[in-house]
Amino acid sequence: VSTQSTGITRSVSPQTSMSFVKTFEHRAIKTHIVCTIGPDTNNVEKLIELKSAGMSVARMNFSHGSHPFHKSIIDNVRAAVEKDRIYCALMLDTKGPEIRTGKLAGDKKTVFLNKGTKFVFTNDQSVLGDESKVNTTYNKLPKTVKPGDIILVDDGLISFKVEKCTDQEVYTEVLNSGNLGNIKGVNLPGVSVDLPAVTDKDKEDIAFGVKNSVDFIAASFIRTADNVREIRNLPGVEKAGIKIISKIESEEGLNNFAEILKVSDGIMVARGDLGVEIPIERVANAQKLMIRECNYAGKPVITATQMLDSMINFPRPTRAEATDVANAVFDGTDCVMLSGETANGKYPVESVKTMHRICLETERVIEYRSLYTSLRKRILAKQQGNISISESICSSAVKTSWDLGASLIIVLSESGNTVRFVSKYRPHCPILCVTPIALTARQVLVSRSAYPLLVDSMSGTEQLIVKAIEYAKQLGFVKSGELVVTTSGVIEGTSGSTNLLKVSLAH
Repeated sequence: VSTQSTGITRSVSPQTSMSFVKTFEHRAIKTHIVCTIGPDTNNVEKLIELKSAGMSVARMNFSHGSHPFHKSIIDNVRAAVEKDRIYCALMLDTKGPEIRTGKLAGDKKTVFLNKGTKFVFTNDQSVLGDESKVNTTYNKLPKTVKPGDIILVDDGLISFKVEKCTDQEVYTEVLNSGNLGNIKGVNLPGVSVDLPAVTDKDKEDIAFGVKNSVDFIAASFIRTADNVREIRNLPGVEKAGIKIISKIESEEGLNNFAEILKVSDGIMVARGDLGVEIPIERVANAQKLMIRECNYAGKPVITATQMLDSMINFPRPTRAEATDVANAVFDGTDCVMLSGETANGKYPVESVKTMHRICLETERVIEYRSLYTSLRKRILAKQQGNISISESICSSAVKTSWDLGASLIIVLSESGNTVRFVSKYRPHCPILCVTPIALTARQVLVSRSAYPLLVDSMSGTEQLIVKAIEYAKQLGFVKSGELVVTTSGVIEGTSGSTNLLKVSLAH
């Protein structure tokens, strides 16, 4: 079967995969796993378990929890790394701009809305909600929507159709019955909202992240390239070297995706709000489009939301969830993400182990040689044949690993850019990034197939290669007598000077 939906041919024939495994032993998972940390997983012992199971990135969801709580996550992750010496990156996920309904009258938890009844959204913050009205946090709502538009509340569980708007109120008809609770999220599918890219809370949270040296900011509800630039220009963000992962969660973000991708360090396919903001039948195609474009650009992409959602309560996922994870890997995602499964689920470690097994099994049947050929052809066409010396060397390193049957690609890199170039061409073997920068060591953990080795200095290329091969043997990446491809810059210690390709024998 040849999957053409992403524009890249990936053969997944069982017969072909069997012959592939005989030629190249699949020794390490390529797809990284991002785990959301909650109260039950926020301790050193559990974090060590999660890392041993396959976690590469610990995500802090700033929609919930206080700064002291998130500081405890940071401290515990670092203590776990110090204890087991397995690297783990830290991701700060912002709450972002949002629209919410107000509180209900009489301390009620919910009110029931009947299909066909009239319902009013008001700007008057003194109004307490009931079966006929509720206030919202978005005072521009009457000027943003128009008759015929749809308003969705509580992840789309209740739908409203706009009938008319006044200066302060929006009059609607309830399209389906349901319970309206306190302070629920509001979505306006297909409507361009006038909300700030970065809220005051986001600025405080990002300042906290800068102070505590997080590795990534997952920026919520990115709608334009200017939104990304605004975050990058916040005090300390660029100086700290923090990478910005833009979360695409709206129609506007999709429409501006090409420009957003150019200024972002990576993308998160945030299917939760995206599945409310656009018709649900379009989510799969949007996912494939974003992953494909990230692959062509050589930028990491994370696929997120409800991947193993049933494992919040049960020890096994549904067949559909397992297939969803596998399809994301086939599409070309660099990372897959767990949210409630590890934040507040009953089976956090089992969820990571299950996701690890699904990714590993899926990766075994990908035809990496044809994938490389297809990717290179399309990248050259997209870049009109103009690629840098560094990227050309990295592409050649992947081809050489195929031609010689090498078991490992070693990359000597300070910035991590060379690693991303090698990962871009999807090698069949692991990539070991040798770097003297701890931040780089953590940040390569969102690039497919990449693993870090932190060293004191980049001086002495031959000694670094020997050290890297010994470390790779400990990890089971390579065995004595197998070939290793190395790419680096001949100007030792100079970032961005990749122009050397070398083949070595592991002793």
